[in-house]
Amino acid sequence: MNVYDFKVKAQDGTEVDLSQYKGKVIMIVNTATGCGFTPQYTPIQEMYDELKDKGLEVLDFPCNQFGEQAPGDDGEIHSFCEGRFGITFPQFSKIDVNGENADPLFKWLTENTTFQGFNGPGKLMLAPIVKKMDKDYKNNGNVKWNFTKFIIDREGQIVARFEPTADMADVKAKVEEYL
Repeated sequence: MNVYDFKVKAQDGTEVDLSQYKGKVIMIVNTATGCGFTPQYTPIQEMYDELKDKGLEVLDFPCNQFGEQAPGDDGEIHSFCEGRFGITFPQFSKIDVNGENADPLFKWLTENTTFQGFNGPGKLMLAPIVKKMDKDYKNNGNVKWNFTKFIIDREGQIVARFEPTADMADVKAKVEEYL
């Protein structure tokens, strides 16, 4: 199984076959508009602008499961992201990334990766919040918070996972390694 086996829902409700991204390096990220990590849209967009012609694709999946930080409908979320951060990469319909209603793509991503640990200044803030939601959070692959990133190689396989506290320079370096 690989990422090309999945179909997801576009903002307009139409089905998108991820096989259309064959041969690209893909960064899949769950996002929220009202999160402390929302400013990561800026370096993500900068990376996309710089590397899209080399084969990078960013797939953005808004999610309201963490602190209800992605309120609004798909159109409102997209307008905010476009207006505030100038995003030009594909943004899909809001989904669940964990639990019984988790999108199949994210079930696959989380079943085939492990939690990488929090680091940097966000570690002290985020770890206690996540522990309240999931006492065993260090030992499962569930998405822990908004802006978790999964890197997919040109063959459709998961090659890296980055928690929201990861340095964006490290994320970019990993993407460039596979481009």
